[in-house]
Amino acid sequence: MPITDDIKKTLSDPTPLYALAGAGDLAYEKLREVPGKVEALAADRKAAQEKAAARLQEAQSLLVEAQGKVTEAVTALPAELKDLKELQEKAQTFALQQVGRAAEFAVKAKEAYDELAERGKAVVEKNRGGSAEPAGEVAAEAEVTEVALDAEPAQVEPAEESTQNGAAASASTAKKATRARKSTGK
Repeated sequence: MPITDDIKKTLSDPTPLYALAGAGDLAYEKLREVPGKVEALAADRKAAQEKAAARLQEAQSLLVEAQGKVTEAVTALPAELKDLKELQEKAQTFALQQVGRAAEFAVKAKEAYDELAERGKAVVEKNRGGSAEPAGEVAAEAEVTEVALDAEPAQVEPAEESTQNGAAASASTAKKATRARKSTGK
C-alpha cells in the first residue's frame, strides 16, 4: 500500500515538527520584546507621531510619483504597440527575471525552513533533557492513533461510584483497549 508507506514516512520525519517548534520559539522570543517596544513608544509618543506623519507624507508623495509614471506608461503604450516584437522581447526578459527571483525566494525559504527546524530541534532536545530518537516515538504514536481509530469506543462508568469501583472500571477499560489493539493488529 503506497499511501500507508507515504504516511509512515511522513510521520517518521520530525523535521516539520522541529520547524514548528522553532517558529514557536522565535515567535515567543519576538513577543517578549514587544512590551519594551510598547513602553518606549508610549514614552516617546510625540516623536512616534511625527515619524508616522513623515512616513504618511512620504507615502503620499510616492503615490503621486507612481501615478505620474503610470500615466506616462499609458500614454507611451500606443507608441510601443507599434513595435510589437520589441514588446514581446521585453515581456520575455521580464518573465525570465521573475523566474530567477522566484528561484531565489525558494532558496531563501528553504534556508529559513532549515534554520527553524534546527532551532526547533534544539528546543525539543533542551526540553527533553537530551537527545532522543523521535522517529520511533512518532511511529509508535501513529500506530497507537491508528489502533485507537479502529477500536470501538470504550464505555465510561458514571462518576458517582466509589473510587474502588472506578479503579476496577479503569482496569476493565484498559483490558478492553488491549484486546482491541490485539484484534486490529492482524
